[in-house]
Amino acid sequence: MVAKNTICLWYNGDAEEAARFYAETFPNSSVGNVTHAPGDYPAGKQGAVLTVEFVVCGIPCLGLNGGPGVPHTDAFSFQISTEDQAETDRLWNAIVSNGGTESACGWCKDKWGLSWQITPRVLMEAITHPDPAVAKRAFTAMMDMVKIDVAAIEAAVRG
Repeated sequence: MVAKNTICLWYNGDAEEAARFYAETFPNSSVGNVTHAPGDYPAGKQGAVLTVEFVVCGIPCLGLNGGPGVPHTDAFSFQISTEDQAETDRLWNAIVSNGGTESACGWCKDKWGLSWQITPRVLMEAITHPDPAVAKRAFTAMMDMVKIDVAAIEAAVRG
């Protein structure tokens, strides 16, 4: 059954590879139907993988092998909430060590150019804290980070 709302992500011939990486890396993720092109199209030939249905952390997605020239941007990202430093490290390292790149404030990009926010729950709780001084300390600490350091956020909350 096709979901009523599906995120469609554009790839340059490697949607299936990306979907399989996401399914192996993130919880509650899987690869579904792989559709092959019934005829030639601008980015491929008949029989080539055209689309891949997949789920990332429960979110239905469709990978479209649409060809070159349509790169992912930071205007779209997956924000993955993590429980602790171990989960943060595991997901961050999986993305970065598979050809991805580090960014700032918990953001990184996978090798396909898709942005990910690997965000410990403690960070979101801290920057939305009802005490503005606590929220500011946590936010200031985060602004100096690449991968989020849970212990440093907890220290900022304590003051």
